[in-house]
Parts: sequence; structure tokens; C-alpha cells
Amino acid sequence: MTDPAAVPAERQGSDAARPGPPLWLLLELTYRCPLHCVFCYNPTDLSNVGRELETAEWLRVLAEARALGSVQLGLSGGEPLAREDLETIVAAAHRLGFYTNLITSGVGLTEARLAALQAAGLDHIQLSFQDSTRRMNDFLSSTRTFELKSRVAALIRKYRYPMVLNVVLHRLNIDHVEEILDMAERMGADYVELANTQYYGWAWRNRAQLLPSRAQLRRAEEATARFRERVGRRMRVFFVVPDYFEVRPKPCMSGLGRVFLGIAPDGVALPCQSARMLPGLDFPNVRAASIRSIWYDSPAFNRYRGEAWMKEPCRSCPERGRDFGGCRCQAYLLTGDAANADPVCALSPHHHLVTEAVAAAERQAGAPALAAPLAFRDYREVTRADSRADTLGRRPK
Repeated sequence: MTDPAAVPAERQGSDAARPGPPLWLLLELTYRCPLHCVFCYNPTDLSNVGRELETAEWLRVLAEARALGSVQLGLSGGEPLAREDLETIVAAAHRLGFYTNLITSGVGLTEARLAALQAAGLDHIQLSFQDSTRRMNDFLSSTRTFELKSRVAALIRKYRYPMVLNVVLHRLNIDHVEEILDMAERMGADYVELANTQYYGWAWRNRAQLLPSRAQLRRAEEATARFRERVGRRMRVFFVVPDYFEVRPKPCMSGLGRVFLGIAPDGVALPCQSARMLPGLDFPNVRAASIRSIWYDSPAFNRYRGEAWMKEPCRSCPERGRDFGGCRCQAYLLTGDAANADPVCALSPHHHLVTEAVAAAERQAGAPALAAPLAFRDYREVTRADSRADTLGRRPK
């Protein structure tokens, strides 16, 4: 049997059928952001990212992707509202027939701008909060934005958009799930995503401080279940369990290069938002290649398609067609080899790396202070801040 490591990169995945179109297109319009969240998945070496695409370049990307079959469009960042041409991009996407989703912190979303975005054809808005209280929300983002976010939530309702709230959970706020859901109910939310932190970018740097304990996760799930029972169909709540507490890996992006195409602010095309960290892959740039050639012909996009790249135990696993070996970025961060089985999987020879991290979180759960300072996301440089439990609000239960 051929060793997948010996297969040339351009032939990796050649056993797979030609992929369908990139149905889900994400434009990360900018990495600029007024928030400094400790769990941000953006790259930590932001100074090495090239200049942002200009308006005309983004519009060309939209046209080429739509012609290829893309239908769902996410507008993200950073903070996409930092782009003055956001309304122009939304209007072009609307004319092309995309369903458009703005993923925002709310900073910069004035009533005038929301009206302009609605007139341009924006279909959907997802608003993020960091916590249910001003104190913790503002601490985790190193900003004073809680009241602003609350006003933006009211504006979203006023303009008759579905109210969709997203809160990233971790050790410092997961004990507040009940209060977060109560806040969402008061705001009239239709959907709430409780997205437990996935450990890439700044979250990876802060993993030891952010990974919750099993007891915290259990309490959060129980609080979510009670809330769902009480509100019934008035609100849909999605609770995304963190990978580290699973024994089977998630089918990351439904398999790299299958349905998702992300474009970074500098035009680098990626099969997932974090993939530019993967070594040995020369990801193409939309400034130099068409979306069609990127999607179908790029060695970087073909590298993890199909099963030829898989090592054991993935290669002979009956689940390989469902989970695709899990997350390549997680495998690389934890083991140093992106072709290894995702260590989340109990069958992985590296699974102990996950269980050891969870065990360390268990030991830290009852400590009165964080084991190390937090690294706050900063567009210019890493900012360190000392953190004590009494600064964070409620101590762990």
C-alpha cells in the first residue's frame, strides 16, 4: 500500500471525485477590529498579512464564485464594518443572487448604516456578545461595548431582521450560560449560538486559561436544556460542544475543499479560516488566480480531498467518509503533522494530548486566579494583561 506521505502534493486527493462547487463562500474583508478578544481565531501574526483587497477585487471574487455555484455568503473579519465599501459589496452580492450574512461585533452599525445595508439587500445579521454583563463582556474584549451591543440588538429588531446572537463560551464565562440565555430572551432573540471556543489563533495561545472543566461543561448543558424546555419553539438555541470533550472528531468544514471557500483580507484563498497555518501548502491568491482554478486545480485545495492522504488509523476507519479524519489544523497544532488523525479521536495515538489538556483544566478549575496572563488580540501587537478571579466577576462554582 502506498504511503500517503510519499504521494506528491498535487496528486493528494486524486482518488476523490471532482468536488462540487464551493457552496459556502466566506469573505474575511479585514482583520482590523475594534475588539481584542482573547479567543479570536484570527492569525496571531497579523503584521505579516498583506494589504487588503480593494473593492473591485472583492467584486470580481463575488462574480467568479457565484458563476461557479456559490450561494451562501458570509461577510466577516475582524470587523467587516471597518470596511467603508461594505454596502457596495453587499449590493453586488445581492444582485448576483447570494444569501448574505453579516457577522459582526456591532461596533460601527449605526441606524443610518443599517438602513443602507438593508437597502443594499443584506439578508441576515449575526451579532456577537462576550457575556451577559457589562463587566465581563468588556473585559473579554478589552473594550467598553456592552451598551453599544445592546443598542445594536434593538436596531436589528427594529429593522425586522431575525435576532441571531452568538456567544463564544470558555472557562471565564461558561458558568454564566443561564444569564446569557436570559439576556437573549429579553432582547427578543430568535436564535442563539453558544459556541464553545475552538482552539486556533489567539484562543490557542490562551488555551490553558480558557479550556473549561467537565463540570462546567455539564452545568452549561443542563442550563441550556432547562432553558429550551421553558421557551419551547420561541427561540432556537444551538450548543456547540468543544472538540476536546468529544471522542469522535467533527467533520471539519464537511471536509477540506468540499463545500467551503474562505478568502482572507489579503486575497489568500483558504479551505478553512485557519488553514494558512498549515506547513508545506502554498495557498493561492485571488489576485493571481481565478476562483475556478483555485477551487479545482490548486494543489493546496486538493491536498486533503479524498482519502489518499490519510494515515492509519483514519485510512482503515469505517468513519473516514463521515468525519474526514477530523480537523487538519487541530492535528497540526497538537502533533506537528497535519496528516495525523485529529487527536480528539479516541482512536488516535495522540489522543492523550487532548485528555492531558482537559486534565490540566480540571486541576485549574478551582484555582482563585488564572495560571498565566491572557494574551489579548491586538492588530498591532500582543498585549498582555494580568487577570485575577475577582477582576473577572463571578468566581468558578
